[in-house]
Amino acid sequence: MEKVIVKIGRLFFWGILGGLLVAIAVGECIYLMDSIGKNEFIYSNLSSSKSLTVAAESNDVENSGEIKSQIIKADARPVIIEKYLAKYKSPLLPYARQIFEISETYGFDYYWIVAIAQQESNLCKKIPEDSYNCWGYGIHKNGTLKFESYDLALKSFAEYLKREYFDKGLNTPELIMKKYCPHSDGSWARGVQQFIDELEEGR
Repeated sequence: MEKVIVKIGRLFFWGILGGLLVAIAVGECIYLMDSIGKNEFIYSNLSSSKSLTVAAESNDVENSGEIKSQIIKADARPVIIEKYLAKYKSPLLPYARQIFEISETYGFDYYWIVAIAQQESNLCKKIPEDSYNCWGYGIHKNGTLKFESYDLALKSFAEYLKREYFDKGLNTPELIMKKYCPHSDGSWARGVQQFIDELEEGR
């Protein structure tokens, strides 16, 4: 009889211990799932052209729920160029990334190539036939500067802007206009500035 009681006692003990372990394991899983569920990923589409910010906030268990934020910044300028060209259905859309990269290579702001193309040709919609020249440069009564592709045209125009304007301190729409479009009454500079503002504001 005593042996039976001992066996029952042992079974009862191990049963309670097993139940406690299961309860602890389940509780831990629920806690972890709750923690993960509270993580918030906030994507901010900034109008600023300089950065696109992604913020991740999570609970810090060791510091009594103190929130930590991790900010990851990525350049938003190529995205702004792409969205702008897509909005106006520009033939330059496939070259959005290249426009940004070539601007970086030559050391001038990303918006110049796009803004001048908008002013001169409605973003390449109105250009001399088979010219790929979206910027109206090298076009005069003696002839028209033509290229075999948008790729070659972009490289040529970027080099031209740097050499003939930015390297000489002509770095505003007004200063560029005096050489680029000297007969304008000011509307050329105002137009270019408007398009720069649209790009900078993400419109």
